[in-house]
Amino acid sequence: MGLLKFLVVGAAVAYGINYVTKKGPDGKSIIDDLADNGPEWMDRAKKYGELTLEQIAARAQNFRDASKF
Repeated sequence: MGLLKFLVVGAAVAYGINYVTKKGPDGKSIIDDLADNGPEWMDRAKKYGELTLEQIAARAQNFRDASKF
């Protein structure tokens, strides 16, 4: 049973690697897109995280102010 699991996981990993490295009609793979757009996506994610933290801080402050009474 362990060998069968090993074979299935190995086949899934091989298929996944093949899928993300296969070139599309535009000549770029998923890995190429991630490498090209990764920094831009990280900047967007950081901005979203900062915005979310600001919103949470504002809600926490409102809760603290409301609970003082």
